[in-house]
Amino acid sequence: MTTLTKAILLLALIWSLDLQKAFDTINHQILLYKLTNYGVRDTVLEWFKSYLSKRNQFLSVNGVHSEMLTSSYGVPQGSILGPLLFLIYINDINESIPGEKIKLFADDTNLFVQGPDIRNVSDRANLMLAKLHIWFIANKLTLSLDKSCFTIFSKPMSDSCVVKVTDSMLLQVDRPL
Repeated sequence: MTTLTKAILLLALIWSLDLQKAFDTINHQILLYKLTNYGVRDTVLEWFKSYLSKRNQFLSVNGVHSEMLTSSYGVPQGSILGPLLFLIYINDINESIPGEKIKLFADDTNLFVQGPDIRNVSDRANLMLAKLHIWFIANKLTLSLDKSCFTIFSKPMSDSCVVKVTDSMLLQVDRPL
């Protein structure tokens, strides 16, 4: 960052976005499509199809077991491939807001917006969230608004703004959770 940029940059907003049941809601058809876009073909693609299909699960509480059900969504939790498949699934989120700063770590997504004043940052943040909302819908994922928040870093620290996903406001916190 140049000295001029540092002098102009007075404000930064950092979001921490949380997805509802991120690993459980992965759509297998979308995941397989994305795998083919990354060059997975033939035998390896068939292996992934087999790995994801006909997965059974049940619930056990105090020794009482539910009926066995076939799951057509999600990636196996506790597996080595589960987190990798999830990251492949969300890896193209950057394309929904080109040129913006997004950092991914497992199912945690952090976004960064900077600008000269609160209005500029607020407008850009809301535009980015609107675009991300479209990406979430297309990928059949849901943002957990109760667990998502943002923090503003500025001089002075009295700035506040409104950041929304559709009509729901995100919580502003004094420091990242």
